[in-house]
Amino acid sequence: MKAISYSRYGGPDVLEYGELPEPKVGPDSVLIEVRAAAVNPVDWKCREGYLDGMFEAVFPVVPGWDVSGVVVRPGVAVTEFAAGDEVIGYVREDFLSRGTFAEYVAAPVRTLARKPRTLTWEEAAGLPLAGLTAYQVLTKALRVKRGETVLVHAAAGGVGSLAVQIARHLGARVIGTASESNHDFVRQLGGEPVAYGAGLVERVRGLAPEGVDAAFDTVGGDALQASVTLLSPEGRLSSIADPDVLTYGGLYSWVRPDAEDLQQLSELADQGVVRVHVSDTFPLDRAADAHRLNQTGRTRGKIVVTVPRNSL
Repeated sequence: MKAISYSRYGGPDVLEYGELPEPKVGPDSVLIEVRAAAVNPVDWKCREGYLDGMFEAVFPVVPGWDVSGVVVRPGVAVTEFAAGDEVIGYVREDFLSRGTFAEYVAAPVRTLARKPRTLTWEEAAGLPLAGLTAYQVLTKALRVKRGETVLVHAAAGGVGSLAVQIARHLGARVIGTASESNHDFVRQLGGEPVAYGAGLVERVRGLAPEGVDAAFDTVGGDALQASVTLLSPEGRLSSIADPDVLTYGGLYSWVRPDAEDLQQLSELADQGVVRVHVSDTFPLDRAADAHRLNQTGRTRGKIVVTVPRNSL
C-alpha cells in the first residue's frame, strides 16, 4: 500500500511517500480503506520526537490518528462492524507505528464509530481527535452546565471551534479568544469573540465582570495565566497544552479513544449541532506540506489529507 512514513525524528522533510506492507488485522480490529486523515499538532510533535518519553516509536512510523474510511475486513472477534461500513476513528495506540496517513489502517474497534451521514469524508476525518478533546474536556473535566459562562482559547482552531459549538449545545455562554480576522467565524459558531494580546483580561472582564465559570486552555503560557485570573471564585480550569495548570488546581487533559463518546459526536454532527470546518486539503503524497501548514499554528478549523479512491 502507499503510505507516508518517517524512519527518524525530524522536520517535515523526514516524511516519505512510498510502499509499505498492508497492516495485519488483530481479532478486535478492522482493516479500513482510508478516505481522509486529519492533521493535528500532536502529529508533528510526535514526528519531531517531543513525545518520545511517552510513546515508543516503532520505525518506520506512519503518522496520523484521525481517519474516515470504509471497513474492508473485520477481525475474527469483531461484531460491531462489517465490511462496507463507513466509520471514523481516533486511532491512537500506546506506541507510534501504524497511523492513518496510508491507504489502509488497522484500527481497534474501541477507537471507532460510525461516520456521520451528513459530513463529507474530509469533514468526518476532522471530527475524532479534536471533537473528542472538546467533548471530554467540557463534559468530564470541566462539567459545564447550562447557564454557565465558558472561556475557550483559540476558538477558531480545530479543537476550539468544536468546543464553542459543544459548549453552546450544553447551554453555556461562550467567550472565545481569536485573531480579529476570525471573529466573524467565532460568531457563526455561537461564541462571543475577543482578541488575543495585550488587554485580553480586561476585554473578557468587560463581557464577564464576575468571572467565567470554566476556562478551556488550548494554548498554554499567557493564555493559561489569563484563564487563572479570569476564573470566578468557584471556577474550573482545564488545559490540553500546559501541565502547569496543575499548580493552579486545574486539570491537565489528554484525549482518550472512546467509542461511545465518538458515536455521540457523530450523532451531534448529523443533528446539525456541530460542524467541522476544513480549511485546507492535501493529497496523501503532499502530507509534508500539510504538516508544515499545521505547524504554523495559524489555521482555521482543520487541515486534512485525502486518499483518492482511484489510488486504492
